[in-house]
Amino acid sequence: MAYQPEGGGANLADILERVLDKGVVIAGDIKINLLDIELLTIKLRLVVASVERAKEMGIDWWESDPSLSSRARSGELARENAELQRRIAELEERAELEERRG
Repeated sequence: MAYQPEGGGANLADILERVLDKGVVIAGDIKINLLDIELLTIKLRLVVASVERAKEMGIDWWESDPSLSSRARSGELARENAELQRRIAELEERAELEERRG
């Protein structure tokens, strides 16, 4: 029989499920001053939520980041491929003109 603490404590899986379902925002600022002169300010913002919940909140930056999304990489590769094909066609056209002249 598994040990259950008194008081109906939630297990880690339940807590994680609630956090991911609702989302948690942690915000903080760190300021470093020297003689009343602000030298450095660091603003920290952390959002912990499930992917579905993040999308509901309008957060979906990972979908367009090529290092995180294969769809973003394929779009980037398609643009790069089209640019390279355009440049090759341009070079072939120049070579053909040079051949006709010379």
